[in-house]
Amino acid sequence: MTGAPIRDRVADDAGHRLRRLEPWLDYAVELGASGLSLGPVFESQTHGYDSTDQLAIDRRLGDDQDFDALVAACRERGLRIVLDGVFNHVGAGHPYFQQALREGPGSRYASWFRIDWDAPGGPRAANFEGHSSLVALDHTQPEVAEYVAGVMRHWLARGADGWRLDAAYAVPPEFWARVLPAVRADHPDAWFVGEVIHGDYAAIVAESGMDSVTQYELWKALWSSLLDRNLFELDWCLTRHDGFLEHFSPQTSVGNHDVTRIASRVGPERAVLAVVVLMTTGGVPSVYYGDEQAFTGVKEERLGGDDAVRPALPDDPSGLDPEGWWMYRVHQQLIGLRRRHPWLVHARTEKVELTNTRYVYTARSADGEQSLTVELDLDATRAVVRDPAGTVLFQHG
Repeated sequence: MTGAPIRDRVADDAGHRLRRLEPWLDYAVELGASGLSLGPVFESQTHGYDSTDQLAIDRRLGDDQDFDALVAACRERGLRIVLDGVFNHVGAGHPYFQQALREGPGSRYASWFRIDWDAPGGPRAANFEGHSSLVALDHTQPEVAEYVAGVMRHWLARGADGWRLDAAYAVPPEFWARVLPAVRADHPDAWFVGEVIHGDYAAIVAESGMDSVTQYELWKALWSSLLDRNLFELDWCLTRHDGFLEHFSPQTSVGNHDVTRIASRVGPERAVLAVVVLMTTGGVPSVYYGDEQAFTGVKEERLGGDDAVRPALPDDPSGLDPEGWWMYRVHQQLIGLRRRHPWLVHARTEKVELTNTRYVYTARSADGEQSLTVELDLDATRAVVRDPAGTVLFQHG
């Protein structure tokens, strides 16, 4: 997003790139956003998820003063800030891990990692999904829990409002159950959302104490239903989604930094239908930067395969391609509709009509007192949202 160098680093790659976000804050407010969810901003080796100091702003992005300025600018506009906490693993260059390797099993930090000291070829540490550059922490250790809680408290005290817990699915829920109450003791209003791709969402929330998890089931159903012309999948998923809403409010989206852009998956016009569902169903919806301008980009399974879905933004919104502003206006309308109907956060969906290519559902408030009707038609690439009186509140196609 900020254009910071990733892998081809040089000695003088320091900068104040966090400041590049400030010209985009009014754009976010005008879009209708209520907060800013950042990727990792802490000192790291390459892409941010291989951290080496989680108490320091990455020098490529700036320093503490740059972070403070961003927090102040967000506060002026009523925007909240959620930080990306990578607490399942650290970079192999992290000084604690390097110290453990130097000093051996008796090192102060040896217990922080799951290291096989007798492995052929030398000590070998457990890692994240086969990436030797991402060294897994040992979440059974009280010192690790204290460290993570300390990092969280530090940045919440500096102005953050919550945390996205990266790879939360790889961390035992009982670890979060130890850490989060300790953090909430000082910051009771902080919000915690875990990155959970699969598993029992409701059980993970209950066991961990997190407020929310990423709703990947709905993300997948949205694009594949549109691509395969099979709206039965979407209806089935929304039935499950209603079940989750009995226990917590999932974080919902049609895209993120790890997946192919929705406009590349299904095309920009059908992407509108996905956004309609996103903004008329229960949960806490987020918009991945650029999706509101119909950015395209394909995720590839190779080194650098994320780069296409994580492009640098121009210096300010005036540098955007004029061809994308129609999608921005679509997002404005739908986010505005949602903000005028705040009960949608807890809304349930009721099927009215369903075929492979046509789906009509009612979004109804948890108390049953308020509702909207949503119509999706894949043949016409059409979406309509109506109030109970039949008045059209949004229409596309």
